[in-house]
Amino acid sequence: MHLYEVLRRPLITEKNTSLQPQGKYAFEVAREANKYQVKQAVEKAFKVRVSAVNVMTVPGKERRVGRRVVMTQSWKKVIVTLKPGDKIEFFEGV
Repeated sequence: MHLYEVLRRPLITEKNTSLQPQGKYAFEVAREANKYQVKQAVEKAFKVRVSAVNVMTVPGKERRVGRRVVMTQSWKKVIVTLKPGDKIEFFEGV
C-alpha cells in the first residue's frame, strides 16, 4: 500500500478538536493500514514527528433503507500524538 493511500480524511469533530491542544489529531485511514504505515504517512504528508499512534475499528451501524435493514461498513480510525512542539497546520482555525 502506498503511503498516500493510507490516510483517507481528517476527522474534525468537537471531541477531536478538544484533543488538539494536547497534540492529538484524528484521521480515517484504510482498513488494511497498520500503525507503522500510519506513522510514516503522517510524518511524510505533514512534515511532523509522531510519538504515538492509537488505532481503533469503528463498527458499522444498522440503517433502514425502505423496508430493509442494512449494515453500514466498518472503518478504521486513528488518533496520532505528535512530539512536543509539532502541530499540523491543516487543522488550525477549525
